[in-house]
Amino acid sequence: MAWLVSERSVEGRALVVDDEEPIRRAVSLLLKTGGYDVAEAANGAQAIEVLSSGDNPMMMDVIICDIRMPKVNGVEAIAYFGTQYPSIPVIVLTGYPLTDVSTVVMKDVVVEYLQKPIDQKSLLAAVARAKAKRRFSFYP
Repeated sequence: MAWLVSERSVEGRALVVDDEEPIRRAVSLLLKTGGYDVAEAANGAQAIEVLSSGDNPMMMDVIICDIRMPKVNGVEAIAYFGTQYPSIPVIVLTGYPLTDVSTVVMKDVVVEYLQKPIDQKSLLAAVARAKAKRRFSFYP
């Protein structure tokens, strides 16, 4: 009996949260090309919906999140991720320098800060480092 083997190996699962569709799509494409399964959200509220519905959130390996977004902004979303899904590492990907109080709020949740625009090599390296910090637990 022959075993069925997928032709595509998956490095992990990532959630990309950014209100700018071209950036969100570009980051998703870079991750997909690097072997990741990717879910997308246009703002923090959608990201919370993605994590809370369907698949078990334990299956998400990393969240890549912008800061300045409508509805639920990145700071609020990251605070939520930290309380509800503390085992999932968060990478901030922003076009603005982080010099305000938000960095203090996020320091316990965020494992990396990246500046837009990002190249594939830097993104994949950051995701690999974040995945290495992923804590596994029976609870999200």
